[in-house]
Amino acid sequence: MRALLLSAALIALPTAAAAQEHARHPAGAEAGAHHGHRHADFQSGRFHVRVEGTEGPHVILIPGLTSSPEIWQSLIDRLDGPHRLHLVHVQGFAGAPAMDNATGLVSAPVAEDLARYIREQGIENPVVIGHSMGGTIALMLAARHPDLVGKLMVVDQIPFMGQAFGDPNATPESLMPMANMIRDGMANSTQEAFAAQSGGSIASMVRTESLREGPLRHSATSDPKVSGNAMHELIVTDLRPELKNVTAPTEVVYVAFAWPGMTPELTDQIYRGAYTGLTGATFTRVDEAAHFIMLDQPDVFAARVNAFID
Repeated sequence: MRALLLSAALIALPTAAAAQEHARHPAGAEAGAHHGHRHADFQSGRFHVRVEGTEGPHVILIPGLTSSPEIWQSLIDRLDGPHRLHLVHVQGFAGAPAMDNATGLVSAPVAEDLARYIREQGIENPVVIGHSMGGTIALMLAARHPDLVGKLMVVDQIPFMGQAFGDPNATPESLMPMANMIRDGMANSTQEAFAAQSGGSIASMVRTESLREGPLRHSATSDPKVSGNAMHELIVTDLRPELKNVTAPTEVVYVAFAWPGMTPELTDQIYRGAYTGLTGATFTRVDEAAHFIMLDQPDVFAARVNAFID
């Protein structure tokens, strides 16, 4: 688990390359005209939403730290039947301008604006799926607005990432100095630092070498301060006390930790223990995959999602 967190910190070290295709991305319904898709008619400085499909269950897909909604494409290609997909693109990540995420917290305000999005769009009983930091956002949404989430899937994330540092007695307060150091290092990193670190980080998070280009590109075009602030928030946010508020049927999908002495069975115990307060949750381990499960094992992952939605 510690390796996962440190890899996440390294991958988020951005280059000086600023926003590219979404550099001046508007947030309204016409925003996707040049991208071949439709954007929801929803005003937010925290994220914009690409909408696909007009029939079937609503599925909200939230990517992780520095990621673009592109990471979900292999899943989208394998979904059974029609769906109304809502692909969240967090401002400051993968080429989107920082806007309201330029300072302060990221996950918590994104979760609050997602609650507003669900209400204003009249979305009933959505299936909410979040990967990594997106899983944290999905947990916040389900715990703080349980009436708005029909089903919840958390992909390779735990309620308190501070546990990844190996201290069972860690608290947000005890981890604050380390979180500050990681945030400052990310925010002040140079293009050279990123070039030196990102390759190894991606290698640890995407096993399939040919599929690493996307996450690398997303990270390289993410805002350094937004990425640093978001990582800081993840380290010091403990959602375990809020798990009891989640009422939606929940599945946690994860991979076995690949560090010395760790076995798949121990990984199972760690994940189940991390979610002790979430009654009735289902746990699914996907083997032969790294952090980006949807890239390394697209068929297995899509099968789990299809079964969960149905």
